Amino acid sequence: MILIGHRGLAGLAPENTLASFRAAAAHGLTMVEFDVRLSKDGVPLVFHDDSLDRTTDGSGPVAEYGWAELSRLDAGSWFAPAFAGEPISSLEQVLRQCLDLGLSVNMEIKPDRGREAETALAALSLAVSVWPHAAPPPVISSFETVCLEVAHRIVPLWPRAILAEDRPGDWRQMAGQLEATALHLDHGALDAAQIAETMAAGLAVRAYTVNDPVRARLLQDWGVAAIFSDYPHSS
Repeated sequence: MILIGHRGLAGLAPENTLASFRAAAAHGLTMVEFDVRLSKDGVPLVFHDDSLDRTTDGSGPVAEYGWAELSRLDAGSWFAPAFAGEPISSLEQVLRQCLDLGLSVNMEIKPDRGREAETALAALSLAVSVWPHAAPPPVISSFETVCLEVAHRIVPLWPRAILAEDRPGDWRQMAGQLEATALHLDHGALDAAQIAETMAAGLAVRAYTVNDPVRARLLQDWGVAAIFSDYPHSS
């Protein structure tokens, strides 16, 4: 079972920042997950929430600010004083650092409402220009089917994963249409039978967000291919 750092290594460093990806590599992880959304002026950046309030010294919707303004915000102080001044990162910065650190990536496309296709196109076009053909291709996941449809068209050889809290009722049809290779599901909604059925259909199951070592071992016994964790070194 693969351990995937959630938003870098969100338990030990401010999520989705370059510091978080450095922490993941320092703790021996080989793969990380992160979220991509757009600034007002269409720059792909790595940030989870649609609002700045929780993890920066800014406030209001991310989509109301241009990249020049966003890049000057402090995205580290909320986590710990040692990370004061850690900035929001652009997608290009994150991809290049992951390459430098030897980290494989799961890029979750997380658009604002109405910007699904725009966000996917911008993020994937940038990723194609940065990511070398020789490196393992990024896994592309999203809760939004439109984003996965764009990925299917733009980067057909990059693996796609359907992201959901619970397995959709039409998961077989969705996976077939998108040529998806995996389902990324909330670990609390999973059981052994569901995992076995999904695997029998040729799809991997990856579970989020697992911070309990006992639960991680049970999921491994059930056949889960990977878990996302804030503390994967202890899972």
